[in-house]
This record gives sequence, C-alpha cells and structure tokens, in this order.
Amino acid sequence: MMDIGIDGRIDRGATANAGAVQNDMLRSARFRVEREAHWRQLDILVTRAERGGTAALGYDEVRNLASGYRQAMNSLSVARDISLDRALIAYLESLCARAYLVVYAPQESLGGLTTRLLTRGIPQAVRRSALPLFIGFLALILGAAAGYRLYENDPSWFYTFVPPEMADQRTPDASADYLRSTIYGDEGQHDSDQLAAFSAFLFSHNTSIVVLIFTLGVFVSVPSFILTFYNGLILGAFFAMFARKGLGYDVFAWLSIHGVTELAAIAIACAGGARLGLAVLLPGARTRKEALRHQAHDAVKLAILAALMLVVAAFIEGFLRQLIQDPTSRLIIGWGVGLFWIAWLTLGGRESKASREAVR
Repeated sequence: MMDIGIDGRIDRGATANAGAVQNDMLRSARFRVEREAHWRQLDILVTRAERGGTAALGYDEVRNLASGYRQAMNSLSVARDISLDRALIAYLESLCARAYLVVYAPQESLGGLTTRLLTRGIPQAVRRSALPLFIGFLALILGAAAGYRLYENDPSWFYTFVPPEMADQRTPDASADYLRSTIYGDEGQHDSDQLAAFSAFLFSHNTSIVVLIFTLGVFVSVPSFILTFYNGLILGAFFAMFARKGLGYDVFAWLSIHGVTELAAIAIACAGGARLGLAVLLPGARTRKEALRHQAHDAVKLAILAALMLVVAAFIEGFLRQLIQDPTSRLIIGWGVGLFWIAWLTLGGRESKASREAVR
C-alpha cells in the first residue's frame, strides 16, 4: 500500500507539471495570436529599413515603425514578466534590437561620415591638440635650426645628416651652377607619365616616414620627437648648403611650394604620436589603457589629416613644382596652400553663437 501511495503521488505530480507546461504554452500561443500581426508588420518595416535606410520608407511607414517598436518593447516586457516560453522572448529580443538600431542608431552614409570628419572632426581634434602640435612643430624647428647652425660651423656635418640617396650629388662640393640647375634646370620638360610616377614615389616615401613617426609616438613620444628632429636637421643642412652658394631665396621658394604642406604633415604626425605618448606618460585619473583609448580618437584624426596633406604635397611636388619655375609663384602657391590649411583647421567645425545659445 505504501508503494501504491508513492506511485500515486508521483503520477499526480507529473500530471500537474504537464498541465502547467500546457497552460504556459496556451498563454504564449494566445499572447502571440493577439500581437503577432503587429510584430510581423514591424519586422517587414525593419527589414526594408535595413536594406535601404529609413529614407526608403514613407512618412506613415516611419511613424508605424516608431510605434511598432514601442509596442514590441511593451510586448517583450510583458513576456518577461509572465515568463512566457523562451523562444518567443528570444524572437522579441531580436526584433526589438533590430528596430532600435533602425530607429535610434545614426543613419549616415560613407559620404556623410567623410563630410562630418572633414568639416568638424579633424578641425576640432586639431584645436584640442595644442600641446602635441607644439611638440611636433618644436621638434621640426629645433632640428632645422640645429642643422643650419652645425653646417655653418662645419659643412662636413652635411654628410652625417643627409643620406647619400637623398643628396643625389647635391653636396657642399657641388658648384653653385649645378645646385641652381637642381632648383630650376629642365624640370619643366618632364612628360605627364614621369611626373605621375615621381608624385607616386614621393607620396609613398613621405607616407612611410609619417606612419613611422606616428606609431613610434606611443613610446612616451620620444622616438617621434627624435625622428621629427632628424627631419629638421636634414632640412636645415640642405638650406644652409644652398644659402652659402647664394641660392637662399631660390631654395626657400623651391622648398616652400611643397614643403609648407609636407613639413606640416610631418609635424602633425608627430603631434598625433605625442598624444599617444602623453596618454602613456600622463594618464591622469584614468588607467593607461583607458587614457590611450581616449587619446586615440584625436590621434587617429591627426594621422588622417597628415595623410591627406601628404597627398596634396605629393601632387604639388610631383607636378606643380616641376612645371612652375618662377620662385615668386612657388612662394605664393606654397604659402597660399598653407593659409588654406590654417583657415580650415582654425575655423572649421565651430558652432555659431545662435547654436550655442540654443544648446544652453
């Protein structure tokens, strides 16, 4: 009789459990039948928006999308509260997540992102990088001054600073006539294919330098500073060599047409590396990992700016410098482009007074 009682209780318990499961299934089915039409409509609208963006939807469809998202969120909340079956909850979670991305996530094309980066992101990052930019330009200027002074004291320093492949017979032993020919000469006689190849070579060479300067900045900024300083040494020694031969104005114009942009790009790459290095050296209240992640946003924008400037510099050096022989014209183009960079980076992305008052 004892076994029968136990078996009886077990049978009754199993029957109760089966009844509870069946009841939950009935509730889920009834819950689904009452709301499924709205979910299906939302699913269709979300799918269309995922494929073509919200711009592909009409006014009424966009309104239905927003209201359908709110209804789906309400359904999900109820389903969780009354513990409906997991498959239904998983379906609603997926649908709500997709609808959230369509309704609230920024819907911006690649062109829109690029426009925002150029009109706001890069100029604002530059204005937030006063100290790193000071470091970058200081390294370049100090290097140029040191290279010039050392050459004036002893021209043999030229062979220490300038690699032979870069000098290309432009050495302190060369005559003034030969050095003048490298500034003017027959550079204007190159055909378009030669100019294009030369421009591509210059861009590749300068890009490798900028990438190296930027990436080395994470090591407490010192390698970036040294490499930028070294580029300044080369510049100073070159200028001093031409100036001693009475070609100071000519070489200044020759360097200005592309150098204003190219040298600024090197200094800006150093500034981007300096931001990373300062994050490691002076993380503040953040951990070094958090500080590095925070500084990387602006550092990457500075690197993009440097790359963009190198594209322009390579075009100017590969084409315009070869085609334009007049030193005054070279100066006007070089420093005119420099003024364009300054105007863009200082004025771009600034909010109007009315916009600031509206935010307040």
